[in-house]
Amino acid sequence: MNFVALRMLTGDRAKYLGLIFAIAFSTFLLQNQTSIFAGIMSRTGSQIADVTDADVWVMDPATEYFEETKALKDTDLLRVRGVPGVDYAVRLFKGQPVARTPEGNFSATVVLGLDDATLIGAPRKMVMGSWENLREPNSVVVDRAGYMLLFPGEPLELNRTLEMNDNLVRIAGISEASASFTSFPIIHARYSAAVNFLGRERSQMAFVLARGQPGVSAEELARRISDATGLRARTQNEFRWDCINYYLKHTGIPVNFGITITIAIVIGLVVSGQTFYLFTVENLKQFGALKAIGVTNARLMGMILLQALTAGFIGYAFGTGMAAVFFEIFSQKIATRGIVLMWQNVVGVGVLMFLVVIAASLLSIRRVLVLEPATVFRG
Repeated sequence: MNFVALRMLTGDRAKYLGLIFAIAFSTFLLQNQTSIFAGIMSRTGSQIADVTDADVWVMDPATEYFEETKALKDTDLLRVRGVPGVDYAVRLFKGQPVARTPEGNFSATVVLGLDDATLIGAPRKMVMGSWENLREPNSVVVDRAGYMLLFPGEPLELNRTLEMNDNLVRIAGISEASASFTSFPIIHARYSAAVNFLGRERSQMAFVLARGQPGVSAEELARRISDATGLRARTQNEFRWDCINYYLKHTGIPVNFGITITIAIVIGLVVSGQTFYLFTVENLKQFGALKAIGVTNARLMGMILLQALTAGFIGYAFGTGMAAVFFEIFSQKIATRGIVLMWQNVVGVGVLMFLVVIAASLLSIRRVLVLEPATVFRG
């Protein structure tokens, strides 16, 4: 009976291929959009994840996410250092000055000013040079994507110069930073130098980076700092999720992607359901003949489910392959690096398409169950 069911499925090539295409297109669109959405959201906290030296980020209570900060006072750093369980706490500057090249190119940048003595928060993934070169006067480290934006079409090279607020600095290293949400060049410098890249303000410390003593968890340390100072202290993972949640709540990104994902689900359900239903209707005489020779309803249901699952699996495989090729091509580009086909999305879409295929076969199953075997002998 299984062989008969598959022969019936592939008998009308046009409808068979149309069913496969509908499922494949829905699978591709769902995996594409959900993976891009997840990749974009992960970028909102990429600079937080790149800092491997700190367990807790301390900020003003009004600071909600990484991109917009309210400056801390210098005394806040001393208060954090005085909290029991803190092993060390250092300041971090964050600003967005404009960098200009001798060739006339310019771009807004994300500058992170690191503690002069310890360089806590320096990039650990280096393409050229060393982060320890930041100890040298007028030195900065630029991420690779930012370098290619400032010096388009030119090879990576150290000791090139940038002008930032009338300060001439030297590129002493090129890092491999995670892709940021804004795609601005990411520049690391010593705190004392970074504050001069922007106009002077009374308070310029954006964050305090802290690590706990052995035996003190990040969550416990964050709670102690918040209780003792009244400042907002978040673990690295919590702060990353704060950034993601901020963009989910305050931007149109979820709505835009949600509309596309909904359309993909509707296409998969409606088109594949309609095509499969029409396929069943055209084969009612064959199902009636099988009923007339004694094939049970349970066996007929199994045949229909086999047809639906076979078409669904083939369509899902083609759609996943298309998505894999898409991300293999575009993940190599600087602007879309880090946006990949996530295995969680592949599994989730697989479960969803399974449910879509089952739903699409329900109408067909009902039509066959109520079919009278005598119809095979009419007309």
